[in-house]
Amino acid sequence: MSHSRIEPRRVAVVGAGLAGLACARALAAAGAVATLFDKGRAAGGRLATRRGEGGQYDHGAQYLTARGPGFAAALAAAGAAPWGGAGRWVGTPGMSALPRALAAGLDLRAARHVGSLAGGPGAWRLRHWDAALVRPGRPLPGIAPEEDGPFDAVALALPPAQAAPLVAAHAPGLPPRLAAVRIAPCWTVMLGFAARLPLPDSLRPGTGPIGWAARDSSKPGRDAGRECWVVQAGPDWSRAWLEAAPAAVIPPLLQALADLAGGPLPALDHAAAHRWRYSLVEAPLGQPCLWDPASRLGLAGDWCLGGRAEAAFDSGEALAAALLG
Repeated sequence: MSHSRIEPRRVAVVGAGLAGLACARALAAAGAVATLFDKGRAAGGRLATRRGEGGQYDHGAQYLTARGPGFAAALAAAGAAPWGGAGRWVGTPGMSALPRALAAGLDLRAARHVGSLAGGPGAWRLRHWDAALVRPGRPLPGIAPEEDGPFDAVALALPPAQAAPLVAAHAPGLPPRLAAVRIAPCWTVMLGFAARLPLPDSLRPGTGPIGWAARDSSKPGRDAGRECWVVQAGPDWSRAWLEAAPAAVIPPLLQALADLAGGPLPALDHAAAHRWRYSLVEAPLGQPCLWDPASRLGLAGDWCLGGRAEAAFDSGEALAAALLG
């Protein structure tokens, strides 16, 4: 009597933020072979930390909260520490430590921009380029892409505007589902000062250009001898300044911080800005994920459920469950 060997499912997961990591981890736990692709130099997406001569700054997600046991367990396993209020958790020594821990043991192809899909269900192939050669809004590089596959299925853990073009030709029913999703941008400024500011460790002003500001150096595991601040503009201000040069957004946000402090700020020893084009979920899809069984293509992200990191985690796990059937 012969026994045929069942090959494990091979799945490509595009996007190694929290949704992609959760999806890949759930797939691997079920015995599938998951390969992660991300345009960043490491996993994490908005769970990001910028380091340099000016200190250290969590310039994406400022803290995480966990309502469900699954996400709470993942944060605990990744070494999260409490900060700044009941239920707030951060990575140590930086926010990027969390995705680094969650990515341990996964097959991650970093600094790769996936530009197109070829083939079909059961035999998908990903065409990707060196992310350093790709510029947003411009044609893909005029050099031959690298190709990976075949994959049984593809999970896209990307913002809708980036995922829709990849699936449109293969699963035309998916992009129209995304029309109602709305995601706001966010300009983030990283500021280092020579002396302590007369402000609490975190503040969320109700008016003005600043949506959130925090003394990043007050978080556990950071260099408390530095005065490092992360200032994030609100969605309306970020939309109005969306295409501004990074250097142009620093002075008005610096002035807004001075207004909150009630006077001139100490001398600056570092200033940099970063634009998150897709940041705050304002109108979510309203379901955990999108999965098209005919094409074996699926979409996941915080935008499916709401503007919390846990929504991204839950969405990634939901897509893995749908894919595994």
